[in-house]
Amino acid sequence: MDNLFAEACANGRQAAVLASVESLLGWDERTLMPPQAGSYRAEQAAAIAMLVHRQRTSPQQGERLARLADSPLARNAPADVVATIRLLKHDYDKQSRLPPRLVEELAKTCVEGQQAWAAARAESSWPKLAPWLERIFALKREQAACQLPDRDPYDALMDDYEPGARWTAVAERFHRLRGAIVTLVQDCVGARQRPDDAILKRHYPVAEQKAFVHEVAARIGFDFGRGRLDTTDHPFCSTMGPDDCRITTRWDENFLPTALFGVLHEAGHGLYEQGLPRGWYGLPPGEAASLGIHESQSRLWENMVGRSPAFWEWCFPLARQAFPEALGGATAQDVQRSLMAVTPSLIRVEADEVTYNLHVMMRFDLERAVVHGTLQVADLPEAWNERFAKDFGIRPPSAAEGVLQDIHWSGGLIGYFPTYTLGNMHAAQLMAAAERDLPELEREIAAGRFTGLLDWMRRHVHQKGRLLESEPLVEAATGSPAAERWLVESLRRRYGAAHGLA
Repeated sequence: MDNLFAEACANGRQAAVLASVESLLGWDERTLMPPQAGSYRAEQAAAIAMLVHRQRTSPQQGERLARLADSPLARNAPADVVATIRLLKHDYDKQSRLPPRLVEELAKTCVEGQQAWAAARAESSWPKLAPWLERIFALKREQAACQLPDRDPYDALMDDYEPGARWTAVAERFHRLRGAIVTLVQDCVGARQRPDDAILKRHYPVAEQKAFVHEVAARIGFDFGRGRLDTTDHPFCSTMGPDDCRITTRWDENFLPTALFGVLHEAGHGLYEQGLPRGWYGLPPGEAASLGIHESQSRLWENMVGRSPAFWEWCFPLARQAFPEALGGATAQDVQRSLMAVTPSLIRVEADEVTYNLHVMMRFDLERAVVHGTLQVADLPEAWNERFAKDFGIRPPSAAEGVLQDIHWSGGLIGYFPTYTLGNMHAAQLMAAAERDLPELEREIAAGRFTGLLDWMRRHVHQKGRLLESEPLVEAATGSPAAERWLVESLRRRYGAAHGLA
């Protein structure tokens, strides 16, 4: 059986090599690819997707996994071996139910859809993207029906990002969270003591921003010997191997948080990728537990660390050195307080930490309605605007600032959005546990020493790989069942204080 297990792992690692080429094509498409190369890139992506699918679903691998699943090794071996057999079998069963024609068509259509999205957003033209979304949602429904036919179609799609999740349970948690957030937003917006974010809207030259955010990412622990930072239109993190993790951001000379918090967020993803067990790369113990856990890492570094007074006690001298004109007369407290402003706004990726979750929950409801057939793609812009006006009190003036702002649907990432808010919940709970276990953490951060927090995450999250699903992993790390109350308490404590709320 040991030889059979080694052969199954070798197949998984070879599939990971091919999948890393697929990731490299995707990274290049979003960073360096010439504008006219999109159609041929779609052909390349489809060809690689077919090779990956063929490797993952070979009959020989199916036979190996079936024998392993019925063997004593699947019950009595060490935990990482048991999990590898179980999860490789689960993944094989899901993937083998997909017809090759659908794999190829999805890969090709999603690349073309992303190209259409970029053009449509640039022109704020919904008609340019709508036909592509019609096709993509239809293909994703077909995928759901093939892969997990006994599940609700949205649950089947969400399983790719949040294994085992059910939309009804997620919706219940979001409903409880939503009530608390709406109340906090109302309290903050109506408060007499409101942070002023004008300092963030001064002139911050891009060249200086690039050096500044590179230094910040390196100081929190992102290893640029195993990664790099590039420019894109919608920030992301992509891993092409155990020593090749690439993060991206975008730049705004008149709003410092765009790049800085984009980099902190993506570097958080990168720290997770760089902290996974290297020897298990391409296999479940070397993979992330879920997108919700991945988001917990990015949002923790972006918000729990990056907006804290301790972080700015350390970071402000670097920022003032980089931007002497913009920050010449400012203090660390001025910058940190400006980051606590709560203001309903149009763009999700630039939203404050409190209203951000309203953006996510809206998208969760809309995409689920399209998958379930209760909302048509053609009606998305009006449904978006109506819901946005209800939730935020403002109506998007253009499609680019509304329904076209996110790349996810055009790239086939349907079922992905809820992981952002699940990640926020997990981040708050993990940070509370880290603060409990590391009594000197605030002083360490203020001194620019982040290894204590990073090591805690390595031990309790990164090194666990995919051995546990999200909620059991959070419970094991913190000692408490996963719950939304940690996020509610964190937001109320930090933002309530900044707005003079009792």
